[in-house]
Amino acid sequence: MAKLNVFVSLITSDNDYQKEQAAAAEDAARRVDASVQIAYAGNNAVDQSQQLLQVIQDSARRPNAILVAPVGTGMPQVAAAAVAAGIGWGVLNREVDYVAKLRATSRVPIFAVTTDQEEIGRIQGRQFGALLKEGGAVLYIVGPSAGNVAGLREAGMLSTKPPNVNPKVLRGDWTEAGAYRAVKSWLALSTSQHLHIRAIGCQNDAMAMGARRAFEDVPEIQARQNWLSLPFTGADGLPKTGQEWVRRGLLAATIIVPPTMGLALEIMIKAIRSGVQPPPRTLNEPTPYPPLEELK
Repeated sequence: MAKLNVFVSLITSDNDYQKEQAAAAEDAARRVDASVQIAYAGNNAVDQSQQLLQVIQDSARRPNAILVAPVGTGMPQVAAAAVAAGIGWGVLNREVDYVAKLRATSRVPIFAVTTDQEEIGRIQGRQFGALLKEGGAVLYIVGPSAGNVAGLREAGMLSTKPPNVNPKVLRGDWTEAGAYRAVKSWLALSTSQHLHIRAIGCQNDAMAMGARRAFEDVPEIQARQNWLSLPFTGADGLPKTGQEWVRRGLLAATIIVPPTMGLALEIMIKAIRSGVQPPPRTLNEPTPYPPLEELK
């Protein structure tokens, strides 16, 4: 029997978590004796949709299944096209409302695997409270508005932060380079010098390191030291990046977000081989690093 083939569509190669997702897919493929083809969308939702539609329409090389971490929305039209072509569909790290409808009319596996995005935000809000016992302003660097991940994380953070912690939102794009540019532009504004920022909170570790790099470029020595002395926090918490940066003191805290891709691939292959639909939604739970008790 030929190996089952899964096409994996990831957001960008300029993000450690996305790279970890790719590695998790390859590891899982070896365990379940499947083949994977991994592609990156360059952080462009239109390109990702076109990339996937080309895969779906190529009958000669059509995969058995697609696993996608969407750049923007949950891609309902592309999902419908894949399912109509007899391709299994798994969507990662995105809350979508079309899974039940597609499952009602198709026999191929259709499901979502995601992390509790609001819980990531709730943990970060508690971290702000532990780090800023007297309150203060936080430069809060969030992901892009497309999709719902950044919004869910922000909502969770707002629900648990102390009343005396005041986030000042700055928009990033999940990448180190994007956060670097955003903070450099913000620092050029006169208002940035009058906000009395007490911490730099970012919705992922890559953006936290991009922010640090921007502050490292501040020309005035005392101002640069003041910025870099603030606590920086992020999320993703990969062993060789986020967790290591905490151990080295570059970040005050992160949030461990287990990669979802390996689990999703195992679910997909098992469902195809058994002919049984998996649960419509499987949830990963994030954890703070270090434990909140240590921050307090």
